[in-house]
Amino acid sequence: MSNDCTHFHHIVTREGNTDGCEECLRMGDTWVHLRVCLTCGHVGCCDQSKNKHATKHFHAMGHPVIRSKEHGETWGWCYVDRVVKDPV
Repeated sequence: MSNDCTHFHHIVTREGNTDGCEECLRMGDTWVHLRVCLTCGHVGCCDQSKNKHATKHFHAMGHPVIRSKEHGETWGWCYVDRVVKDPV
């Protein structure tokens, strides 16, 4: 499978809306790593976190591409095509 997909060509934003997982912050919960939706800027926790808010955001909104919000990481992920792209 190619490391590129058409979803990466439709990125609208790269900045996160918050400095932490939006849902975990509202709940007063914690997370392991953060992911940013490259369609709307939603910040969610990764699948190693107990709440998996980034993946839940994909299922609820259908926004296909995220990137890591971790310092020094430059990769992105397309949920639809199951493709990693580095750098995004």
